[in-house]
Amino acid sequence: MIEVLTPGPFTTVQDSGRIGWAHLGVPVAGPADWLSHLLANRLVGNRDGAAALEVTAAGPTLWVDRDTAVAVVGASLQVDDEPAPTGRTVLVPAGSRATVGGTDDVRAYLAVAGGIDVPPVLGSRSADTLSGLGPGPLAAGDVLAVAPADLPPVWMLDRHALPQRRDALRVIAGPHADWFTEQARRAFAGGSYDVSPSSDRVGVRLDGPRLARSREGELPTEGMATGALQVPPDGAPILLLANHGATGGYPVIGVVVRADLPAAGQLRPGATVQFTVVERDQAVAAYLDLRAAADRAVVVG
Repeated sequence: MIEVLTPGPFTTVQDSGRIGWAHLGVPVAGPADWLSHLLANRLVGNRDGAAALEVTAAGPTLWVDRDTAVAVVGASLQVDDEPAPTGRTVLVPAGSRATVGGTDDVRAYLAVAGGIDVPPVLGSRSADTLSGLGPGPLAAGDVLAVAPADLPPVWMLDRHALPQRRDALRVIAGPHADWFTEQARRAFAGGSYDVSPSSDRVGVRLDGPRLARSREGELPTEGMATGALQVPPDGAPILLLANHGATGGYPVIGVVVRADLPAAGQLRPGATVQFTVVERDQAVAAYLDLRAAADRAVVVG
């Protein structure tokens, strides 16, 4: 059992998401940075997609009632006010406090051996910040169950096995790219965009070259994918993140490839981002390469 002493600015439970319900209008949710979530889980011997904590900006302070193995990816960690390694399995003794510090980017992940065992809703333990399904953001005094698990061996993250983050997010052409002028498509692929402070887990609002349409009218509402770059009538694109709505009605000029969604989920307000268009087979290859790198990155400590 874990008790939340302080919750941090915004900490939620996230597993692999509420998959298979989009046809009923239910968002998927899940981690904004699937790669860091996966690595944190592997560092404590969990299956991929087990429920862990997604920490925004800075983390919670947690008290554990039994010896508990944890791993943090993307932030500092203290155990009873003493620095502890991150990117590594850490034993938190019974009756001790674990505190997650400031995040390296926007979001970090804390996994617990066994996984956070809050009641699932529609098959997922993820907090859906858009529709309110699943547990709410952590609050002081919350008690989180942890699924039974043996203490794992010590694992560590070999960051050299992971590719460096790219300067530009790769996108494939969106299903409505032909709704935009040639000039707009060139501006999108060659311009720079600033990340708005109004961004959140639902989407990243971008300020930069306005993208003019080449046709009048509006689209019927249709399903949306994580990474889609929707363009409202004002021409300022919105990059949909993990907690986007299941449907949308604005034209999509491009879709960020899955291999670059972790970087998209870490875009900090005020940061600058560019996009580069790739072909679908390049997107698939990039994802397979990243999964292979993740398999090599968690090693015996």
